[in-house]
Amino acid sequence: MNILVTGGAGFIGSHMAKRHLADGHRVVVVDDLSSGRREKVPPKARFVRVDISEADLESLLRDEQIDFVSHHAAQVDLRHSVLDPLHDARANILGSLRLFEACRNASVRRVLFSSTGGAIYGEPEAGAPAPESHPTNPVSPYGCAKLSIEKYLHYYEAVHGFQTQIFRYANVYGPGQDGTGEAGVVAIFADDILNGRRPKIRGDGNQTRDYVFVGDLVEAASRAAAGGRTGTWNLGTGVETSVNELFERIAGALDYREPAEHVPLPPGEQRRSVLDGSAIRRDFGLPPWTPLEKGIPITASSFRNP
Repeated sequence: MNILVTGGAGFIGSHMAKRHLADGHRVVVVDDLSSGRREKVPPKARFVRVDISEADLESLLRDEQIDFVSHHAAQVDLRHSVLDPLHDARANILGSLRLFEACRNASVRRVLFSSTGGAIYGEPEAGAPAPESHPTNPVSPYGCAKLSIEKYLHYYEAVHGFQTQIFRYANVYGPGQDGTGEAGVVAIFADDILNGRRPKIRGDGNQTRDYVFVGDLVEAASRAAAGGRTGTWNLGTGVETSVNELFERIAGALDYREPAEHVPLPPGEQRRSVLDGSAIRRDFGLPPWTPLEKGIPITASSFRNP
């Protein structure tokens, strides 16, 4: 297949592009490099530097004879979305709509969309990992935008025959994440430690998240691209980890002995976020999720030896 990866110079998108190439597909990467980096784009992928909210994507899709779009381009900073919801909406909602309209006009019907789990569901109900049927109650503009895009994709599927695969990610971490420009507390902690800065924990550090290894995401995407199944799936481990525990794991992996500094919690921060990822494992025959005790050392080593 010919696969277009938007945001393919970013953390998750570049991993997706590498895996699709390894699977034998031809890959075109689109990125405006506002947060991604050119060196992350795999050498065998064709790279086009454009902003999806402004470019002539229809001509690109036709010229490259694209069969499948993996849409990972986004404004990914939840806290920035709280500070500037208009910018978040322009980048995420309007940029996505321009892409979907280009797909419609160019007769590209297969789209995988990088959504979010925790930011869409809000605080999980009943104290259990949130399934895909959990009520959607976002408490940030970023979550609102992602949910809006999901609803637009439902329209394109119902009215224009799109085949859509929506992946609701938990907190993704792994090699190649940028601790300075992209969201991701694992990368931020590691970057601070290795550059002589004291890591900061917002609030008391008892807030919990579900941390999923990027390698598990690309395995799921590879199987999704190979099949024609449509739907919405969580990609999360179902395991909650506090920020305090996460810091201790990263500090241990990097031989760091100093305590973190606690700073005020910003607005829009959830206390808990954990996803039930059993459906996607069942539907695509995925292996067990990578546990933190395996994923954190791999990630720490990649930061120590880039």
